[in-house]
Parts: sequence; C-alpha cells; structure tokens
Amino acid sequence: MPRKPGRMYREEKSQAYCQRKYMGGVPASRITQFEMGVARKEFDLTLTLIAEERCQIRHIALEAARISINREISNSAGLEGFHMKVRIYPHCVIRENKQATGAGADRVSMGMRASFGKPVGTVARIKLGQKLITLRCNKEHFKSAKLALRRGGMKLPTPTRMIIEKGAMLVA
Repeated sequence: MPRKPGRMYREEKSQAYCQRKYMGGVPASRITQFEMGVARKEFDLTLTLIAEERCQIRHIALEAARISINREISNSAGLEGFHMKVRIYPHCVIRENKQATGAGADRVSMGMRASFGKPVGTVARIKLGQKLITLRCNKEHFKSAKLALRRGGMKLPTPTRMIIEKGAMLVA
C-alpha cells in the first residue's frame, strides 16, 4: 500500500497520540542518528535552522533532511570539520485508516465504519520559532554549511530560516 502524501499530516488536527505502551506495533523511527561529526571541538560559527510555522514533521522528512545536510557538509569539511545536531524527536504516533482499492474493494473495505486507524509512523510537533537543526563549523566551510542547511530545509514541510552565531558552544 503506498504511503499517503505528507500534506495529510502537516497540520496538528487533534491532541498528541504518544503513549506507545497502549498501542500495538508502532513502526520504528527512520531517523537513528541525531548527532554527526565531532561534538567536543571548538568551532568558529554556529548555524541554526528555525521553523517559521507550527506544523508536524514526519520522521521520514527529518531523516531526508539529516542525510542531505550531512552529505553536503561532509563533502566539503570532511568528517572531522563539523558538528551537526538534530534538535527534535518524532514521538507522536500518526494513524491511518487504510482503504482497499481496485476491483472488489467495495466488498473488502468498511469505509468510515470503525475508522480509528492503525499506526503508520511518528511525527515531531513543531512550534513557531523552534530550533530544528544546528550545524557548527569553521569559517572556511561557511558557504557549504549555509548551502547544506538550505537544502535540508527544503526537505521539511515548513518554511525555515537560518540564524548564524559566532562561536557559540552547543548545549543540550
């Protein structure tokens, strides 16, 4: 069964559905690494991606953004020349009422009867102005870091902006 489009889950429509101990079979989150690069090193610049709207970001979109940023910055700065941290965690479970399609679907599907849905993935609920991803690097890799965050922001379902700070140490 194909995955539904992301626009179905972008808005917060109901209260958070987070208690996994009451649900059977929640799929594992696609995003596995939240920190990349060298954490215990001093860097000249800190670039942060910030959300411009309230929304929900699926774990698949977060992983796509992380991979995109990591690939771009590691090509220019190497594995030792940066530190990236994904600051949000997808913990709210999203459900889907799966519909059968094709010939004979009317005999199989129940329509909207008992349409609570089965867990299909997780999302992170984002507030306006929340920090999403932080990237630290040196001055010589500034252009590639800026490009990497811009490309990563395109993978997310909300408009983003970037702030740049000098030498700020990343604190949890």
